[in-house]
Amino acid sequence: MVDVKNLLEYNEEVRHRYFDALTKLPWDELVKNREASFHSLRNIFIHTLGAIDYWLDFLLKEQLHSHREFDEYNSIEDVRRYMQQVEARLHRYLDSFSSKELLKKYTRTNDAGENIEITAEDVLIHVFEEEVHHRGEIIGLLWQIGVEPPLMGWKNL
Repeated sequence: MVDVKNLLEYNEEVRHRYFDALTKLPWDELVKNREASFHSLRNIFIHTLGAIDYWLDFLLKEQLHSHREFDEYNSIEDVRRYMQQVEARLHRYLDSFSSKELLKKYTRTNDAGENIEITAEDVLIHVFEEEVHHRGEIIGLLWQIGVEPPLMGWKNL
């Protein structure tokens, strides 16, 4: 069985490969509206970081999530700083609890307006899935501009 912490560590490694690939593109390629979910490569990448940040607020009962608009990220360094901030916050969270705490229950209203009960582990798996979903979108957009995406196989398979 895969440990959720290991899954998120793997996800971070892959995120860095994709970030490195994005750093090689001209800024105008990163911000170009490609009619995707969040329009540009920059925005999609930032959205995945924002999802982690949002769910950490939920789990930690905090309000630290950056509510900056996509256009406020004016350079790849701005994006890097946000990525580092979110990753540091996630590491602090993951390092602060035992595996028993993954089973801590929370009540949440879902998109259908229903109150549901979820665990911390459910939230962390959702965070992983959200990023993988949008990474697939980034892959397609990179292919459209003739860029081969980085490898992302589990444990380098």
